[in-house]
Amino acid sequence: MANWTLAKLGFRAGVWEGRLTAPAKSAPLPEIEVQAEGAPVPGAELRADGKGAWLLAVTIPGEALGDGVATFLLVDKATGTALASFTVATGEPADDDLRAEVALLRAELDMLKKAFRRLAARED
Repeated sequence: MANWTLAKLGFRAGVWEGRLTAPAKSAPLPEIEVQAEGAPVPGAELRADGKGAWLLAVTIPGEALGDGVATFLLVDKATGTALASFTVATGEPADDDLRAEVALLRAELDMLKKAFRRLAARED
């Protein structure tokens, strides 16, 4: 399974998508298991893309989400090898969350830009 690589394509509408490829076309297709907090999560589907690779779609069930950060691990079930992982953050941001701090700084900067533009427009 070490030959397989899993690259993220995107995440939208509750579905994580990736492309599974192997350098050797004769490599057996792995059975992918999605895990969250050590427990299996249903909803992974593999389909051929017609170019020698496989498209993986993982639908995130609502019961796997809650306040905080949930980490999902995509594993080759036969070997236990981790192929990829992704996280989903939901609920109220933590006070020390860097993303929340950056969002707050952006909002304050936008407020300052608007005030400066109003002041500059009065002087003209």
